[in-house]
Amino acid sequence: MNVFFEEEGSFKVASVMTENPGSMQVESASGKRSKIKSAHVLLRFEGTLTSFMEAAQTEAATLQADFLWECCGEPEFGFEELAEEYYGVKPSCIQSAATAISLHAAPMYFYRKGKGRYKAAPEESLKAALASQERKRLQTEKIVEYVALLTAFKLPLEFTHHLDMLLYAPDKNALEWKALEEASATTHLSHLKLLETCGAIPSIHDYHLGAFLREYFPDGTGFSAVAAVTVPSLPWADVEAFSIDDATTTEIDDAFSVLQLANGNARVGIHIAAPSLGVLPDSELDVVALKRLSTVYMPGNKITMLPQAAIQPFSLKAGEVRPALSLYLEIAPDFSIVAHDSRVESVKIADNLRHDELEPIFNEETIVNPSSPLGRGAGGEGSINSGEGVFAYWERLLLLFNLAESLEKARGKYDPNRPPQMDYNFYVVDGKVGITERRRGSPVDKLVAELMIYANAHWGGLLRDANIPGIYRAQMGGKVYMTVKAEPHQGLGVAQYAWSTSPLRRAVDLVNQRQVMALLNGTEPAYPQNSDQLTTIMRDFDITYNAYSEFQQRMERYWCLQYLIQEDVQEIGATVWRENLVRLDGMPYITKVPSLPETPVGAQVRLKIERVDTLLMELGCKFIGRVDAPENSP
Repeated sequence: MNVFFEEEGSFKVASVMTENPGSMQVESASGKRSKIKSAHVLLRFEGTLTSFMEAAQTEAATLQADFLWECCGEPEFGFEELAEEYYGVKPSCIQSAATAISLHAAPMYFYRKGKGRYKAAPEESLKAALASQERKRLQTEKIVEYVALLTAFKLPLEFTHHLDMLLYAPDKNALEWKALEEASATTHLSHLKLLETCGAIPSIHDYHLGAFLREYFPDGTGFSAVAAVTVPSLPWADVEAFSIDDATTTEIDDAFSVLQLANGNARVGIHIAAPSLGVLPDSELDVVALKRLSTVYMPGNKITMLPQAAIQPFSLKAGEVRPALSLYLEIAPDFSIVAHDSRVESVKIADNLRHDELEPIFNEETIVNPSSPLGRGAGGEGSINSGEGVFAYWERLLLLFNLAESLEKARGKYDPNRPPQMDYNFYVVDGKVGITERRRGSPVDKLVAELMIYANAHWGGLLRDANIPGIYRAQMGGKVYMTVKAEPHQGLGVAQYAWSTSPLRRAVDLVNQRQVMALLNGTEPAYPQNSDQLTTIMRDFDITYNAYSEFQQRMERYWCLQYLIQEDVQEIGATVWRENLVRLDGMPYITKVPSLPETPVGAQVRLKIERVDTLLMELGCKFIGRVDAPENSP
């Protein structure tokens, strides 16, 4: 005797060897013996075992599930009952088995209710299931169509409406993503490279920018219309100030003045733009500032923290009178500070000096040798201290520089033997990039940096002494962090450091300026002690500022790579940073060179550029040799 039975979700046939209560030993046509439960047996039959399943499956192929569904009623039924109804006579074992196979293969039409028993699906449920099946069929066809286009490096028209998802936030259930994933595997290209090849990324620069904007500026970088900012009337300062900035700076936060006093001392003024007089707490502009928290910088572009309507009335523009928070230092001839005074006032801005104008005439050489050709001004042969334009500021710059060195020594950070470090400026015009080196710590840099450090530390100390909270940048044990407590900044060598000198560009500086002005004016501070709002601003700023800085570095790396392509650089020099990391000459780009042999840190090497990929931000370099190596070195 043979049996037709179900095992692990499929139908099988076998010959019965022995039968016991509840089980039986059977042997398949292949000779394999096994033990099955009697409850799994659906049919017993005589005859040839080998052809039974083939005949049953052939017969099952003639049965249509929809017709079978129409043949059965609502009550639960057994497969043999339906077979008899369908064939009109008592069915053969093959016909019964065929019916069981058909019912089992159509779960949308028939719900299984037990061994060999089924129930017809309700009409509405069946319609929904069939519609879902048809939808899946059409989706599969569409995926096949998409894959064919993508593997031919053509972008399906429908993809243009889903590029944001495909590029930045993949939805793995979307047809477009499934097709992209399949095509990527077929072409052996990453998703991004395949999309680029298909023309979905016309601008790689905009792709990188878009990733940042999508996260931090989902509503766009523009500003809603704001009411005109009211600039209060303030006492006029008895000085004229000048600023020192890069040529691309438009938000001018700081300026300086120098006035000789009758007692032989000099009075140095540090003048900081005062937008806090117009950007009031909880105002519309304040909401904007505390949402953006900082100006975003990138080569060739920037996203300002404040709209131009708020920047223009307070930016320290040449030829204008601007409100300022001023710190005056009375300087003795030995550059010691004998008195200081903070004021809120209006200051006349005489000039906006730029680095590219100043540094050729005010540098390490001209400071030591004022009559050098580099330092000769318009006032005559070697007359660097008279003249016009930037030359007219030489004496004031020298006094400020000498004060800066004195301040640096007082902080314990003066080191004339410090190895030179380079900063880099990026200039992007019409898609072409220029990268220029500037030595960090040049006289102009030191002059500005030291006076800003002093102002930030001094005003932070005023807040501390008055028990008025502020936001501080501290460093202890090598860790730099933000805090609302006046804690030391060991790296700078100051007792406290409260960013206050860039209120047009950083929300923390704007907040601290409000606190300092409240102290000077004798009014209640905007943020009282233990202010939750102040702590929230600090935390939000810290996270956002770091994200902005990372984005700026990423875009600088992009433009470094673009420069290599633009200038068709085939070989380039580099300095070993550590292990197999090198810094490329002339740009702030550090990369791995797997082929670099063991080489001392600081060694000069020559590299061959093999691959530049601005989309994936990858650079492939091959070690050629050491520039400073002995003759027998590689």
